[in-house]
Amino acid sequence: MERRQFLTGSLAAGVGLWAARHVPAAELPTTLKIGDSKMPFQQPPLPFDMNAMKPFLSEEQLKYHYGKHHAAYFKNLNGLVEGKPEAGMSLREVVVQSTGPVFNNAAQAWNHSFYWDCLSPQGGGEPQGELAAALQRDFGSLAAFQKAMSEAAVKLFGSGWAWLAADPAGKLEIMPLGNADTPLKHDKEPVLTIDVWEHAYYIDFRNERPKYVEAFWKAANWNFAGKCYAAAVK
Repeated sequence: MERRQFLTGSLAAGVGLWAARHVPAAELPTTLKIGDSKMPFQQPPLPFDMNAMKPFLSEEQLKYHYGKHHAAYFKNLNGLVEGKPEAGMSLREVVVQSTGPVFNNAAQAWNHSFYWDCLSPQGGGEPQGELAAALQRDFGSLAAFQKAMSEAAVKLFGSGWAWLAADPAGKLEIMPLGNADTPLKHDKEPVLTIDVWEHAYYIDFRNERPKYVEAFWKAANWNFAGKCYAAAVK
């Protein structure tokens, strides 16, 4: 298998081109190993059951967020790129190169796919290895990072995403970005994200974004984040 074979259109939601260049497919999460991209772009399955994230996220919340909102971005994107050059690109390539409505839908399709992998029914705890060392180096401690990331997520005005991202040298940065914006547009590699669009939490948390963000840490998939960071620094 060529190193880019697992990085495809609809499921480029992981470590992206860094992983495609540098990480053997066997070392990546199962959801990142996919064959050559085909149109139309396909929404990847959730990496857990709809009822597996309780009490953090209810089945109803996931049915609306994944089944309605996330699915709509893929549907809209397919309509926008039909018969156009973007139809032959990977989803990540479309995100990086596009603007306007195509970007908005492509990025939201990619961002959400990445977000689901940032969650795990066995999540929480602490990161290990290179990522743990980098968080200590760049933020002073895991607790200091989580406090800063939570504040960025809670204070982000309107809709958007709070990202942990790595630059080409491996330095970590918290990036609170509005609407569909993503570190991919800023030459950074996503490592972890918190979705703070209201549709991500309103059924379960209503307008209490701080409670949703606090609960996120008990579901954070540090194993996935660690693989993303390892790929980014190789």
